[in-house]
Amino acid sequence: MTGVYEQFDRHSAWRKEVGSRLKVLADWLKAGKLLNASAEDRVRRLISQVRSDKVVVAFVAEFSRGKSELINALFFSNYGRRIMPASAGRTTMCPTELGYDPSLPACLRLLPIQTHLQPQSLQEWRMVPEKWMHVDLDVDDPDQLAGAMASVSETISVSKDQARALGFWHDDRPKDNPHLNAEGRVEVPRWRHALINLDHALLKQGLVVLDTPGLNAIGAEPELTVNLIPQAHVLVFVLAADTGVTKSDMAIWRDHLAPMDEGPGIRLAVLNKIDTLWDGLSTPAEIEQQIERQRYQVAQTLSLEPSRVLALSAQKGLLAKVRSDTALLAESRLLPFEQILGRDLLGARQRMLEQAIFAGVDELQLQAQRMLGVRRRELFEQMQEMRNLRGKNKNVIRQMRERVEREKADFDRGSAGVLAVHSVHTKLVRSMFNALDNPSIQTAMEGVMAALKEPGFKLGIKKAYTQGFSNLRALVDAATQSGAEIESMLGGTFQQLNARYGLSLQLTPPPDLSRFQTELSLVEHSHLQYLGIGNMFRLSRPEFAERLARALMVRVQSVFMAALGEVDLWNASLASQLDTQWRERRLSFGRRLEVIERAQDTSGGLDQRLAEIDKREIAINALDLRLAKLTSEVRQVRPERARGPLPETVSA
Repeated sequence: MTGVYEQFDRHSAWRKEVGSRLKVLADWLKAGKLLNASAEDRVRRLISQVRSDKVVVAFVAEFSRGKSELINALFFSNYGRRIMPASAGRTTMCPTELGYDPSLPACLRLLPIQTHLQPQSLQEWRMVPEKWMHVDLDVDDPDQLAGAMASVSETISVSKDQARALGFWHDDRPKDNPHLNAEGRVEVPRWRHALINLDHALLKQGLVVLDTPGLNAIGAEPELTVNLIPQAHVLVFVLAADTGVTKSDMAIWRDHLAPMDEGPGIRLAVLNKIDTLWDGLSTPAEIEQQIERQRYQVAQTLSLEPSRVLALSAQKGLLAKVRSDTALLAESRLLPFEQILGRDLLGARQRMLEQAIFAGVDELQLQAQRMLGVRRRELFEQMQEMRNLRGKNKNVIRQMRERVEREKADFDRGSAGVLAVHSVHTKLVRSMFNALDNPSIQTAMEGVMAALKEPGFKLGIKKAYTQGFSNLRALVDAATQSGAEIESMLGGTFQQLNARYGLSLQLTPPPDLSRFQTELSLVEHSHLQYLGIGNMFRLSRPEFAERLARALMVRVQSVFMAALGEVDLWNASLASQLDTQWRERRLSFGRRLEVIERAQDTSGGLDQRLAEIDKREIAINALDLRLAKLTSEVRQVRPERARGPLPETVSA
């Protein structure tokens, strides 16, 4: 097992154990009636997030840099041969995603290149599986697997006009155009996009590999540049060690990858094919100096830290793994790259997951403690009333009963006030939802959509983008303002209800929507960068502009959908807290009246009831301790401890 496999194993085991401990916590809370509907939804989301978390690694390179060979060396050496096409003259021609979906069989799905002539985005085409060509894969047959994978290197011959319409011929940049064959035709990829579903050790653990083709193919697919690549957690830019950063390499970096500097992803550059420097005429020290000099030059050219530029030989690394040649594997320098990939990628991803888990567990614990506090307060009130009833005559007992009934009547009258609070809360929340829903997005982006649909050159497109994203940010600001109004209104109301009715309502601050502002800025930046790299001629074609518009809306809608989810969870938590405590308080009046009725029996009845209350208080204290223990166990799970025993199953 290599470093990347071991690190993914630890990360997967950590996710599995955290998910299991969250499940134990949730089951225990539910059994103890400490989990209301909103809290149950929160923990369900947490468990789903932990168990289905995806880690996306994007490999980007110009043709013939050995990118597919690097993917073979990293992920497919156990087959004893190349799986992704990487031989001379055969390379990945279309963007290819490798992942695992247990609901699907092992298969390769291919989207015909002709769909470029239609306006639908890739995301929309994913929802139409019948439009993809389906190829079954036999994961136990390396030859069949490799033969099927060769489909991603297939090409077709089209006329120059067809190539232009498909985005592979540019009158404004003749030097970037592919060669014409003897018949004056152009060779273009047969497929627009490939999806590979594979039962592979790393893919099953949540890894998604995005393999992208060269500059011409990247430029033809705007969704790659503005959506898929910017959302990758790690971007690996593959170069050739003997040439360094060529003109076409720099075009890919400057036009498509440099904008990621403002994003959350990690960027690595790989100088591949260092074996071409093993010429037999240079000493090992001279070769090392040459490699180091090239690394630092590349780092300077790409404005990367030198530690982010690694040199290796994917071909020798694959060969070494197939032959189990440890010496050659060390010379290939593949393992250090795997270790850095695993450490940086999984470390960053785990920190993000931990933040979400800890915040969710803190909220669950706080909510459960509030409910336990309500139960303690009710027991205290019952105990005080029973002690006050000792030795009292029927007249005094009757007076106490009348007092409790008056309190109950006052509480029931307060229900109208709670309904009014719900009404105002619902109105404010509706305005918060309206600011983030799809009609508002459509209105905010009307100018951008209109500008993209204008015929011919779109000289005012950047101004339209700037205004459109300003409108989107205003929507998020409006939602934030509504959240502040809700917090202000409920803050005072909760204090009044707590003081008047003995509740323990606690206001949870509204979700911080600033990170969605950041995401919108990243989307805007990637689009403006894309518009500024000579794509004005492409944009003059209606079908290309339509694809870009659809890709933009898909990305923006995903940002707002995530924001809506956070607002919905916060709103449900507030409403559920008030409803739960109000219901519990109403039930407590019935229990207090029951205590008074018992007082009319013998004093032994009161003594028995007091003993029962003592036991219930002890049980509540035990629940509190168990709550602290279970939540602490979730927080303490670490990758290196991920194979520890699960806590025993407990009842409430």
